[in-house]
Amino acid sequence: MKIQNILKVALFSLVILFSTSCSDYLDMKPLNTRVEENFYQNQQDMYDAMVAVYDVLQWGGYQGYIPEETLANVASDDAYAGGANAGDQPAWVALDNFSLTPTLGPQASIWGRYYSGIYRANLFMEKLPGATVSDDFAKRSTAEVKFLRAFYYFQLERWFGNLPLILKTLKPSEYDYPQSAPADIYAQIEKDLTEAIPDLPLTVSDSEKGRITKGAAESLLARVILFENDDARMGEVANLIDDVVNSGVYDLVPDYGQIFTNAGRNNIESVFEIQHSYNSKWGDWGWLPGGEGNIATVMIGMRDYNGPTFQAGWGFSPVTEKLANDMKGDPRFQYSIIDVSDGTMDETGMMNATLDGGEQIKYKPGYQNTGYFVRKNAPLKENVAPDGEPMINYPNNVRVIRYSDVLLMGAEAYARSGNDGKAQTYLNEVRDRVGLPAVTATGTDLVQAIWKERRFELAFEGQRYWDLVRTGRASSVLGDRNWQSGRNEYLPIPQSEIDNTNRTLEQNPGY
Repeated sequence: MKIQNILKVALFSLVILFSTSCSDYLDMKPLNTRVEENFYQNQQDMYDAMVAVYDVLQWGGYQGYIPEETLANVASDDAYAGGANAGDQPAWVALDNFSLTPTLGPQASIWGRYYSGIYRANLFMEKLPGATVSDDFAKRSTAEVKFLRAFYYFQLERWFGNLPLILKTLKPSEYDYPQSAPADIYAQIEKDLTEAIPDLPLTVSDSEKGRITKGAAESLLARVILFENDDARMGEVANLIDDVVNSGVYDLVPDYGQIFTNAGRNNIESVFEIQHSYNSKWGDWGWLPGGEGNIATVMIGMRDYNGPTFQAGWGFSPVTEKLANDMKGDPRFQYSIIDVSDGTMDETGMMNATLDGGEQIKYKPGYQNTGYFVRKNAPLKENVAPDGEPMINYPNNVRVIRYSDVLLMGAEAYARSGNDGKAQTYLNEVRDRVGLPAVTATGTDLVQAIWKERRFELAFEGQRYWDLVRTGRASSVLGDRNWQSGRNEYLPIPQSEIDNTNRTLEQNPGY
């Protein structure tokens, strides 16, 4: 689905064209190069342009390492920053202990990545009316692009709050675009998703895996409304979830341990999944903006690892002792966490430890080492890339929305709107899959049980931090990490963006 190479060729050709010193050539039209004047003409062009909007989903780098789910894990109480030492990734450490400043943190990378996606979405929607395409293509592709724009804005809104709401491509004279209030951003997100839902297919063929479906749009809209945290709207969330459940498209994978395997990609539980493959080259990683490949996998692997099963990584996102201890005894522990906490250090500084299968291994302890590592999406020897750049080519797809998450969103919506019976049904379907007893709690206790279930079921999938923020629990749970109410709900607006807009953008409170 990529058109990255097409875009690079077009961009390179433009550079060559406008670098020539002979003005006689400036009026010549390119004959064999796809540039804006001879692109966006037909259905294939517009398909390629749509792929460019999707492409941003795969970016793990933009002026820094920003795999979304791993960053959110580090911000939560489930993982630390890690790495070789405190200076390995200062932006991650600043997020981990909330010592963020307008120039220190991952904010510039997050901002640039998602606004790149929004620009591509806006460009697509501006060019589509002038292209020769079928009505079916126009409807479906517009719906997909609206979903993607909504998704990119939702990511930005959660991180930043007050944002420029840009729904068109901007001229250089318009770059000092003002910010809009969160309510306006959410209204546009909901509008895009609501308009997209009717024109999206219920299912896609195997050759189209990764493309957006109706269930993905309904589930994302439910997540958006749930994040807005208005009890009066829980009925809307419940209705959306019921529609996904009643579609009959999705189900839980019987064996939880199979979800995050290669064979488990795009399974019956997958609602929205970002695709990765073996194909990215080293140059794709170094090309900024838009580092390609699944960088998260190598980042969370054990440093200098020597042993069976796993491949060496960089030691980021070590699991907190608190989560590891809380999850012990839960059937999902062994599929979520690598436990090498019995390790002892030898004279070379290496840790000697035992994997849960009894195998002896060695690894080098990094910053904030706890002896617990993320197992979901960990680098496996069997997944080492045969081609491209091995470190970024683990084919571990990112499960953005799983059906179990859909059920738990429905459980929470029903519990918060007073229907404990339906809430228990959805919650216990998730628990039954892993052999846990049914929950019979009601009222506030039931809501608490659902939140706990979300933490364990969705561990290291980037949801815990946002659950803490949206439910008002972040200040109590993350207080020992310097998380402060009235400040850390949002990242600082990147100072570079404030400077580049002649200070039109206002900094978030506390920064």
